[in-house]
Amino acid sequence: LVDLKKAREGLRAKEVSLATESEFAALFPGCEIGAMPPFGNLFGLAVVVDSILEKDESIYFNAGNHLQTVGMRCVDFKRLASPQVISLTEERRKKAA
Repeated sequence: LVDLKKAREGLRAKEVSLATESEFAALFPGCEIGAMPPFGNLFGLAVVVDSILEKDESIYFNAGNHLQTVGMRCVDFKRLASPQVISLTEERRKKAA
């Protein structure tokens, strides 16, 4: 889950909130709600990702619809999207087996 306090601190913002689906959808014309790709830079938006993504070699995401999925190396995503990488979530505590 997104930790809004961490997001506010990482972004050095006075206030941070999550957009509603309708607010978000209006920013991604041609994309299905809930399937927007993580390339906000293609839509004139800044891209911010959680630092935990740097631990993975690859990421997978919707390609603007609910039928197509794209997989790519994290280093390639960072090169293409130039995201701001900050801590947005609390680390999950491992549960006992």
